[in-house]
Amino acid sequence: MASRVDFAGSAALVDSLTSVVSAAAAAILAARSRALEIETKSDLSPVTAADRAAETVLLAGLARLLPDVPVVSEEAVERATPAPLADSFLLVDPLDGTRELVAGRDEFTVNVALVRGGVPRLGIVAAPAQALIWRGIEGIGAERLELAPGADASAGRHHTAIRTRPCPRSRLVVAVSRSHLDPRTEAFLARLPVAERRACGSAVKFCQVAEGAVDLYPRLATTCEWDIAAGHAIVAAAGGAVTTPRGDALRYGAVDAGFRVPEFVAWGDRRQMIEGGGQRAGDRGTHGR
Repeated sequence: MASRVDFAGSAALVDSLTSVVSAAAAAILAARSRALEIETKSDLSPVTAADRAAETVLLAGLARLLPDVPVVSEEAVERATPAPLADSFLLVDPLDGTRELVAGRDEFTVNVALVRGGVPRLGIVAAPAQALIWRGIEGIGAERLELAPGADASAGRHHTAIRTRPCPRSRLVVAVSRSHLDPRTEAFLARLPVAERRACGSAVKFCQVAEGAVDLYPRLATTCEWDIAAGHAIVAAAGGAVTTPRGDALRYGAVDAGFRVPEFVAWGDRRQMIEGGGQRAGDRGTHGR
């Protein structure tokens, strides 16, 4: 395994975006040290002072770096419906895993993805409490690095190129949502040879798939594009795929649908998805190659 991904001509943009994400991570930790000021949004999910602080940092930083690229951010969408989008736009979740933050767990993340042509092409996920960053670009690769929240990307340490792993025929390790495990996902998993479940909050589950720690991450319940776009880009860059349970492509930028994603599966091994799709493979009682 290479020690570091060569992002070639995209290196300056990746590092600049990483520094902005790092600043947002620091804003979350600063807000967490004070009163979180928890409120309930229209969809009954929580929002805190940490969400708002991270969004303020991200929107300012992204406007400075990419002033002509529209930004779709979770909290901004809550306030107003965005205008029709251009071919390229940014999808931002300032704080993914707010429930985990409120519960005192460290599994929350900052997610930023660059979408072009309806597909996430670049993704960055930061885990502020763990001082970790995962990032990837379609067709180039993905990596994990250590970066103290608030530090510039140039201070990153232990850059490690990451890859998904080949899927075994049995004894699958599966990432599942800690707070949103639903009956349809349970039924999907019941048809697979699952040996271990790893419950986790936020987009960290995508990163576990990307670095080969787990074989897949399914969610057969509605979520939002900003929750998954960055993780999608990282999984794809690491050799995996994020699709519908039957292996169909996901498309991003659904303004009229409220940026809702009905269901998805993050596959570590692309052959697992290509050979019939997860739902059909599960119906046959087989999985993988």
